[in-house]
Amino acid sequence: MTNADWKAAAERDLMSLGPRPRLFERGEGSHVWDDEGRRYLDFLGGIAVNCLGHAHPVFVEAVSRQAATLAHVSNYFTSRPQLELAARLKRLAGTGETGRVFLANSGSEANETALKLARLHGAPRGAHTILCLEGAFHGRTTGALSITPKAAYQDPFAPLMPGAKAIARTIDALEAAFAQGGVAAVVIEPIQGEAGVRELPAGFLARARELATEHDALLILDEVQTGAGRTGEWFAFQLPGMLPEGALPDAVTFAKSVAAGFPLGGLITFGAASELFYPGTHNSTFGGNPLAAHAADAVLAHIEEEGLLANVAARGAQLREAVAELPLVAGTRGAGLLIGIALSAPVASDVVAAALERGLIVNAPAPDTIRLAPAYTIGDAEIDEFLTLFRDALAAVAAHRTQEIPA
Repeated sequence: MTNADWKAAAERDLMSLGPRPRLFERGEGSHVWDDEGRRYLDFLGGIAVNCLGHAHPVFVEAVSRQAATLAHVSNYFTSRPQLELAARLKRLAGTGETGRVFLANSGSEANETALKLARLHGAPRGAHTILCLEGAFHGRTTGALSITPKAAYQDPFAPLMPGAKAIARTIDALEAAFAQGGVAAVVIEPIQGEAGVRELPAGFLARARELATEHDALLILDEVQTGAGRTGEWFAFQLPGMLPEGALPDAVTFAKSVAAGFPLGGLITFGAASELFYPGTHNSTFGGNPLAAHAADAVLAHIEEEGLLANVAARGAQLREAVAELPLVAGTRGAGLLIGIALSAPVASDVVAAALERGLIVNAPAPDTIRLAPAYTIGDAEIDEFLTLFRDALAAVAAHRTQEIPA
């Protein structure tokens, strides 16, 4: 199939939901190859999904073995992989015995589950407001979209779910919103990935925990992008300074890296929040199927056994330091291997295009930000290759800008 052929097929057969500049056919480690045999360094990782890279032996073996044994039994039954994964997730999140896990298929579905949890919690006292933050991204389904306050995403589908309220990312705004009463939950990304990898203000999450407790509301953390080790901790709320020692959220959503490419998401609850759902209030036909659950459990086990969280933290620091002096770079944000590279001009889309032409995959979540989310397994060789390609892309964009500026 020629380049023109597959592009014509995509235009004819797929919904037009965004550009598709390449047709990829295979991957190995941190590299993928297109239909013309050209190799690319993948430093986006399927948008923070492919935490072990492409075609990792642990992932391949787990999926192959489970597919040949038991792939799906519906939610009327359970399976050993489902139980093993739930127990591991409780341990990694630190829920203790009272924790519970619901397994779904995606981040959006996980957040829909969290919204229903919030409704169940607030209903007895007539509390229906669900707070979210400006710049948040929680998904494309109707409920998740209601707490994703971006006009371009929301306006075509209005009216959305009632009760959602977006507030500024400040402690003053948070306190004012709770003071108005009627809050069932506050939903927070510890690091806003789609807004440009932006951290919360100092003390924000700790204050949210205090206010949620004082007002009998749930603190729900969206760790779809930051969870499963992406930040160098299993969950970003475990990073130093996020929450006071011993403090925990009421619920955490997860997806993306948890199964290294196999579709899986879910919700982890803590304490009393674990008692809110009851039979008939929620479920998912495919959620927690043996194939997805075993893939995720094998991936998480491998990350633990190989000590990959330490590599995530070390390589993230190495990358942030290395890019600091490159052309157009104004600074970096994020934690571990979720990195936002701030640019000195709104040319991120140009940098992404220049990088792709040179064989590097990154993306632009904001006009002045490049996002990196590579595999947890990267080492010096991948970082050196990234720096060579990224430096060249930045230099090309900088040179082009210089030519466009009149003397």
